[in-house]
Amino acid sequence: MLIGEYRHNLDEKGRVAIPVKFRRELVKGAVVTHGLDNCLFLYTKANWEKWAEKLASLNISQDSRAFSRLMLAGAMEVEIDKQGRAVLPEYLRRYAGLKKNVIVAGLYNRVEIWDEEKWNKYKTQTESKSNDIAEKMAQLGI
Repeated sequence: MLIGEYRHNLDEKGRVAIPVKFRRELVKGAVVTHGLDNCLFLYTKANWEKWAEKLASLNISQDSRAFSRLMLAGAMEVEIDKQGRAVLPEYLRRYAGLKKNVIVAGLYNRVEIWDEEKWNKYKTQTESKSNDIAEKMAQLGI
């Protein structure tokens, strides 16, 4: 299970340290791709395969083609090195606007990697709407 929020630095080679609690699952294989809200999604290889199969099985509507392209064509397998770091491809770092300080957040079946400034802004906005969000989730049965 991938949960928690951690602050790390991106080094000059585009490497980010993966929190120790996440490494055990990710060292077996990991895939990074475009995320939503201008972050990156990092999946275990097993979770990526499940997600990719769902995307591949979508109908070929314009929106599903566009979303599949974003997620699948932008994906890259990454290895966790002996120091627990993953190299994030330059095109994905650019997409997410990653600078020096990043947030690595576990969301159960994936990890999100955010530029710290963008994360803080997003988190503040989301927290201010938490009651409305909770109401909408309740309508979905959650």
